[in-house]
Amino acid sequence: MRSGTAHFRFYEELNDFLPPEKRKKSFPHVFPLTASIKDVIESLGVPHAEIDLILVNGKSVDFSYPLSDGDHVSVYPVFESLDITSITRLHPGPLRKPCFILDVHLGKLARYLRLLGFDTLYDTHYKDSEIVDLAQREHRIILTRDIGILKNKQVTHGYWLRETQPKKQVVEIIRRFDLVRQCKPFTRCLECNGKIIPLSQENNIIQPVPPGVKEMQDQFFQCESCLRLYWQGTHYSKLKTFVDTLLDKNK
Repeated sequence: MRSGTAHFRFYEELNDFLPPEKRKKSFPHVFPLTASIKDVIESLGVPHAEIDLILVNGKSVDFSYPLSDGDHVSVYPVFESLDITSITRLHPGPLRKPCFILDVHLGKLARYLRLLGFDTLYDTHYKDSEIVDLAQREHRIILTRDIGILKNKQVTHGYWLRETQPKKQVVEIIRRFDLVRQCKPFTRCLECNGKIIPLSQENNIIQPVPPGVKEMQDQFFQCESCLRLYWQGTHYSKLKTFVDTLLDKNK
């Protein structure tokens, strides 16, 4: 098979996918001449879902571009604020009201995002194909620690988490997608992602309330979907402190 050599340069967080010797600099790469630029880039380890702009010899191209010997390629990450509509954008624009779907390893992060009020799907039984299908049908951003799922050609919005600890991951997501002003804490059920609505004491509370709680609390909240009850007890105070600290640090 005939091969060619192109020079690549990846920018910003895309370097996270590369070995140290290839980060933040131009490097040569040998490729089969029948390959598309998407295939070559993903063979280097960078998923297409995190790419928003490719320049070849100074001109923007799409993923189907047939790479040629001697090409110089610059690859840029998804732009959340910069307007690049005048050139070949590789994905739809950023989702301004972001909702998420998480892979099976991110259960704690799912609870944190729901705590902040974000529509977040998570299920330990999801297969990769189901995650991709739901993301496509419901316009959700895939959050994952599995680079492979982001290489699926159907994925349009996805992000590979660099952090491994859930509390650091939620900070990473807030900063990456500039979410501070969109947070609406305590409006989503931590268990099922349903919307939480207030109840008065006159409402019929279906779920049992622990002894003494009804006498001490004058307001209850309930998930519209699973009917789980919430009230502002000591656990709420701890969560509120966590949320306030998190948002204050990331303003």
